[in-house]
Amino acid sequence: MGGDMADSAASRGIDAARLVRPGIGEDIHRLAAELYPICRSITGDGVRQSLDILDRHLALERTEVPTGTEVLDWTIPREWNIRDAYVKASDGRRVIDFERSNLSVLSYSIPVRAHMRLAELRPHLFSLPDEPDRIPYRTSYYAERWGFCLAHRDLEAMADDDYEVVIDSELKDGALTWGEHVHRGASADEVLLSAHICHPSLANDNCSGLAVLALLGAALSGVATRFTYRFLFAPGTIGAIAWLAANEARACRIKHGLVVSCLGDSAAPTYKRSRRGNAVVDRAMAHIVATSGPGGRTIAFSPYGYDERQYGSPGFDLPVGLLQRSPFGEFREYHTSADDLDFIRPEHLAHSFGLVASLIEIVENDGLFINLAPKGEPQLGRRGLYTLIGGDKGAPARQMAMLWVLNQSDGSHSLLDIAERSQLSFSAILAAARTLEEAGLLAPARAQDRPQA
Repeated sequence: MGGDMADSAASRGIDAARLVRPGIGEDIHRLAAELYPICRSITGDGVRQSLDILDRHLALERTEVPTGTEVLDWTIPREWNIRDAYVKASDGRRVIDFERSNLSVLSYSIPVRAHMRLAELRPHLFSLPDEPDRIPYRTSYYAERWGFCLAHRDLEAMADDDYEVVIDSELKDGALTWGEHVHRGASADEVLLSAHICHPSLANDNCSGLAVLALLGAALSGVATRFTYRFLFAPGTIGAIAWLAANEARACRIKHGLVVSCLGDSAAPTYKRSRRGNAVVDRAMAHIVATSGPGGRTIAFSPYGYDERQYGSPGFDLPVGLLQRSPFGEFREYHTSADDLDFIRPEHLAHSFGLVASLIEIVENDGLFINLAPKGEPQLGRRGLYTLIGGDKGAPARQMAMLWVLNQSDGSHSLLDIAERSQLSFSAILAAARTLEEAGLLAPARAQDRPQA
């Protein structure tokens, strides 16, 4: 990639446009809506139910890691499941009700059955005074606590009453679960595409990434690829760490990787670089984001965020970046009940799907080529490569792409190099390379064609 000799440009069949079929945004939203009601956490039946749904679109192999298993510096916790939870006033009204919103319970709450006055209950209630109509999402994975989350307006409306408090949950020895799908390519070298599967009803910060990757994996089915593609759906942090512990010996096969989340809102895309900072995936995604429309940005790596920080920990240092639209923590709906199905839209999900498809297009098609008529600009008109009939608005851009490819194809500049320098989309550069190859003006570089230092 980026320095390899190329196969024939015409022989490669992975185009982003081929993967992004009509209606894909609506299909992604529909799948996200099916996942949305499930109460997921870092372990438990909610994860398994979600994998059941994804498995209908993409055949998954599941792994269960038992409670107490040591995974690198961590230990798999007890499994958590919940059946019901509520706070009931003395008149019988459920003033907090898990059945209305699964965000209402502090995730991993221990079981509770008690009666208490508001003053005793109050330290266990979490709200957002600055967002009084929204329920926050809170967790307590590794400390035995219990609690409820509610809109601040509802908290202020609670009277000094005798409340029945019930959390019908269970913490037991069980397992942590992840699912993965492997699309085998010609090479054992892998592209890792990863989404976390541990949040309850949060549409953007969970369901969007799961749905995009599942349908992208389905779109790759039956398509011949150079790389092997691994689609991983694992609980955040502990799931990625457990996966790395189980795959430590073969993690070096991962040559490119991307964590995805928050893919359905209206913001322009944001790419966060891998720990390496200038890996091929960093260059490719920075280019994709820059050429995908106005407002896209690329930000530096930091050791905080999603699972890119686990894959990029120094003992692994895998080239894995993070793709989002609105970055985590930077949109008002983040980790609240406002991150609902109305917050994510099919058109934005389809656009995000296309961004990941564009990464696949680049890693599959990049390579070095040689201009077969390098002395002076070859006459394109007599080869039918200039549009002779006026009115074709796309002709100037196609012609410019061909000129860039011809000028830079000396065996030392890859197609991605050319796309970056020209600031034209990789798709346009690839299309130009294919056209020039078919016209006999371009050929894959061989080792002997490379310029000597």
